[in-house]
Amino acid sequence: MALTLRTDAELERVLAALAEKEGLSRQEIIRRAVLERYERAGHRERVDDSTERMLERWGDVLGRLGRA
Repeated sequence: MALTLRTDAELERVLAALAEKEGLSRQEIIRRAVLERYERAGHRERVDDSTERMLERWGDVLGRLGRA
């Protein structure tokens, strides 16, 4: 699948530097960045969901501990 990505001078400079440093293509640098961002977004959502469940279950206990 093809995709055209418009870049500016700063992004070109950074992509070239990362590609050279890591021995990867610019395409692979972008691919990994997008996948990493996707994983982090999913992780944050899971943490938020878990926090909500724990607060529902233990919120009263935490409140009492905070007042002790």
